[in-house]
Amino acid sequence: MNKMYSNKWYIIIFLLPALILFCGVLIAPIGASGYFSFFDWNGFTEKTFIGFSNYKELFTSDSIGFMKALGNSLLLAVLSVFLQLPLALALALVLGKKIKGERAFLSVYFMPVLISTVVIGQLWLKIYNPDYGVLNVALRAVGLDNLTHIWLGEKATALGAVFVPILWQYVGYHMLLLYAGVKSVPPELREAAMLDGASDGQVNRYIVLPYIKPIIKISVIFAVTGSLKSFDLIYVLTNGGPLHATEVPSTLMISMLFLRNRYGMGSTIAVLLIILCFAFALLINLVFREED
Repeated sequence: MNKMYSNKWYIIIFLLPALILFCGVLIAPIGASGYFSFFDWNGFTEKTFIGFSNYKELFTSDSIGFMKALGNSLLLAVLSVFLQLPLALALALVLGKKIKGERAFLSVYFMPVLISTVVIGQLWLKIYNPDYGVLNVALRAVGLDNLTHIWLGEKATALGAVFVPILWQYVGYHMLLLYAGVKSVPPELREAAMLDGASDGQVNRYIVLPYIKPIIKISVIFAVTGSLKSFDLIYVLTNGGPLHATEVPSTLMISMLFLRNRYGMGSTIAVLLIILCFAFALLINLVFREED
């Protein structure tokens, strides 16, 4: 056995299928997107090399609306980090104290993550329906008719209405990650702190949070990069409308590729999304490293 592992050819042979799959599924499409981003191409006729013109147009042309779409994604990222994650952390800390019905609560909070995004989109379409939706019906029932809206059809309310189900769906995902970290805290550390007279809040602040800091970092990375890549729920609810009010880079990319037949521009958006995700992941790692 040791002889087999010492032979580099065996190692290469065992790793080769996974390496081929990794390159074919991830590296090759990224390379192809980078290549097509330098061309003006409609997907059918001859490609025309234009260099960095697509990148320049993306940041300077108001007709494309990339900066607006990027701003929407960054706003979602901010809400995810400062609203979604604190809520998930609070749930994890409460459930980590071995409360009654702990398993049942975990299942309930994690259930939205397991449900298909299309199903969730259809559910929230019914909630936001201006005629029979639960939200407007409830407002009318308590005499607040003036607060009813066409939630997904008005520019003033569409963006917030789309963000609510996105944040709701993934609270359970981050809660489960943080819950696993909370449960991994050695019990003797908690007991020692309690014997010294520390309150629950002090135990969480000075023992639990520092201990689960690596998991918090992972959750922040997932929240930010997930916000930048957000697509499916927005596509189901509004498809980027009304009047691009809920447009994000992913929906804009699909529009460029399949509605406007601008494959070069769509590839450019894809490349920038990849760069932004890597850049934010590195930045978050750097921030947490400096804090350490």
